[in-house]
Amino acid sequence: MYCLEREIILNATKEQVWEFMATPANLNELTPPDLHFQILSDLPETMYNGLLILYAIRIPLFGTRRWLTEIKHIREGESFVDEQRLGPYRYWYHQHWVEPVGAAQTRMTDRVTYQLPFGLVGRLVHKIWVKQMLTDIFAYRAEMLKARFGTKK
Repeated sequence: MYCLEREIILNATKEQVWEFMATPANLNELTPPDLHFQILSDLPETMYNGLLILYAIRIPLFGTRRWLTEIKHIREGESFVDEQRLGPYRYWYHQHWVEPVGAAQTRMTDRVTYQLPFGLVGRLVHKIWVKQMLTDIFAYRAEMLKARFGTKK
């Protein structure tokens, strides 16, 4: 198992950040264009426990893959999880938290616990490629959040 954790402090209220994160269509804005990310499901305006979302994503060297996630463990205004049901990982559990920092700033934390398939080959692929790919995806995500909300100076 691997774990990737990222934290960013945004110049927005907890309510503003939560509203953005709770809108499933906004995931498009947070995903790098080179992944050719496409949401295939009809989406509600806001997420709910048990929501299944089907995506198509292009993975370099592996082509386009479908990825089905379930939104679960929602604590309104505080946290939620997206968990892979079908996709490129053997296991994917992505926790999201938002918490106020002062009057008009919010700490947003992402923690992804994941495992690749294929045992030793998967571990090698993680070391030479997947770890950096995920680092780049979450760096892009942080840049898009900074552009939308601004960050702590």
